[in-house]
Amino acid sequence: MEIQISEGVVRSLRGADAPMTPQAIMARTIANHLSLPCRRAGAKIVHNLDAHYTGIRFDTKAGPVVLEMPDGDGQYRLVHELVEPGKSGRTEVEMRRFPQIYKPQGVAHITGEFLLSRGFL
Repeated sequence: MEIQISEGVVRSLRGADAPMTPQAIMARTIANHLSLPCRRAGAKIVHNLDAHYTGIRFDTKAGPVVLEMPDGDGQYRLVHELVEPGKSGRTEVEMRRFPQIYKPQGVAHITGEFLLSRGFL
């Protein structure tokens, strides 16, 4: 399932409505290789126009975690989104960052193992 967030409004996307950007294509490819525990965690592809990212969101025990797709030569980011801003006003905590040297299967494996080993799933 894919969702889009724009101006604080969440809507589901189907077929022709879904963007065909390189980040969206990569997110779909990685999502196809996710392990069963990751899929059970409610993995959704998110196109967040407000925060300017495309990623895969997991609804974990500790709250939402997002694997953000890189722009250009950037890196993948695994981010824990906080339900309420912290004392310093932060709304997210970056848990892991890794380069684009991995194939989609590798990215899915790294993400799944990280979430399982840290008790998120």
